Amino acid sequence: MADLRPVDPPFVALGPSGVALRGRLKHLTPQDEKVLRLLGAHLGSRASKDLKTRCAHGPGHTSDTWAARKRELTPVSSSRWAGSITKATHDQWALARRCQAAHIQSLEAGIKTIRHRLSLPVGEKGSKRAPGGYRTRQEWFAKTRRLHVLEDRLARERGDREAGRVRVARGGKRLLNTRHNLDAAQLSEPDWRQRWEAARWFLQADGESGKRFGNDTIRVTPDGEVSIKLPAPLAEYANAPRGRYVLACRVMFPHRGPQWADRISANRAVAYRIHLDVQRGRWYLTASWQYSPTKTIPIEAALAHGVIGVDTNADHLAAWRLDTHGNPIGAPHRFFFDLSGTAQHRDAQVRHALTRLLNWAKSSGVRAIAVEDLDFTADKTREKHGRKRRFRQLISGMPTGRLRARLTAMADQTGIAIIAVDPAYTSKWGAQHWKKPLTSKARKTTRHDAAAVAIGRRAQGHPIRRRTTPPHDDQSDRRGHRTVQARPDTLGREETRPRIPGPRTRCAAPGCGAKAGDQCAQHRSGHAAEHAQPMFQPLGTVWMSYPSGDRPVRPGGG
Repeated sequence: MADLRPVDPPFVALGPSGVALRGRLKHLTPQDEKVLRLLGAHLGSRASKDLKTRCAHGPGHTSDTWAARKRELTPVSSSRWAGSITKATHDQWALARRCQAAHIQSLEAGIKTIRHRLSLPVGEKGSKRAPGGYRTRQEWFAKTRRLHVLEDRLARERGDREAGRVRVARGGKRLLNTRHNLDAAQLSEPDWRQRWEAARWFLQADGESGKRFGNDTIRVTPDGEVSIKLPAPLAEYANAPRGRYVLACRVMFPHRGPQWADRISANRAVAYRIHLDVQRGRWYLTASWQYSPTKTIPIEAALAHGVIGVDTNADHLAAWRLDTHGNPIGAPHRFFFDLSGTAQHRDAQVRHALTRLLNWAKSSGVRAIAVEDLDFTADKTREKHGRKRRFRQLISGMPTGRLRARLTAMADQTGIAIIAVDPAYTSKWGAQHWKKPLTSKARKTTRHDAAAVAIGRRAQGHPIRRRTTPPHDDQSDRRGHRTVQARPDTLGREETRPRIPGPRTRCAAPGCGAKAGDQCAQHRSGHAAEHAQPMFQPLGTVWMSYPSGDRPVRPGGG
């Protein structure tokens, strides 16, 4: 038997560290839209130039160079606008560096897999842990050429990283490449141009504690009035004192509106971002702020009322509730979602499924949900599952990262803890030990339902298998309990079994013990049909009354 990889212990996932609210800017006047477009284009051009300067500095960037960039931007905008632009530029450069490191790691994994498969004979079968050799000589030769291509890419990426070069496209690389495929995207050149320009605008301002309503650049009052501090070149468009422009509409935040109102009333920092949805022609205002992550409770306290194990799949969530001893309770639940269509539709489907899951958890009285700590970085590569295209698409389509982030953020407001467990062997062992016992005529247990039970038991610290090895001698319990359903500190686990009415053969239903235990009440040969003494009674026999009937006892005897 092959050695199993070690299983990491479960842990309580950290809660969210920030919140973002979005409200729509309705009934904007043509003048309002004109000012917003001019402001976004003006600040967007400054942000592009600042990003170019930041990329030229590379890893040698210091606080002095940051201050120099801010001084250059201040005359053409303002001090606060310059601070927001430089901070956004620094965050974008850092994100590009992280993506570059992830790309290098992916190339190294692909090269390692190709080299391993090329070293094997053609047609050799692989295992679950490592792929086998290539099927044909033609495929083997094609992979040798691909190996050289990946090695060239890796050398180029390593050279860029050592030199501190990153490649960033403001507006997005995907939208940039769409310009060369307008027919496939069903877009005209003017439509694409509008999306490209709107994506490159810069209309966001960081909050500042102590300032009025938490932000002096984009200020939003508790009644929803939005005013913007215009840069010096656009001061002629101001309609309020001190170079400010007040929008004609009011904004509202239906979700967590009271929290936002309490925060701005205390003059705490709130960041705002204004953006245009070109497809719908709508303007939106997003408010966001950060706070200290919620302290995680001990895992024992989270599991005090049981747990709900959740198995993540490509089109649904399979969930099952477990009690404190690891026993499944009730019937399994499935929460389906559709991940086709736009990103907004996929995100809405995930949020709807998680909302139903949390509502069921609250109604059940459970304070913990166990999910797998999934990471398909190595399994998504085409070098490991080359011909299994549909399988790679299935893995890539599973919303593991988004679902985990959404679930922790939504559960934080309900008081439900999220426990992350190691996903090793949960599907395999769950189907092996729990699929058949939980299947009945009225319920068909799937492999995903059994995996949910395994995930919940791993979060509780129980082994996934239902029973330990029986004793070697006989069927007694002299070597210890064979069941692992209860913890060692559980009260009553050492007590005797409760007496169930009925004969030991369990042929009678519970509740019929008085009649079933009296063999004389049965129509059998040699027994009377009525409750009476037998016709021939031995001399000296004493009849004693027992709950299950009368039995003779000889005097002086046992």
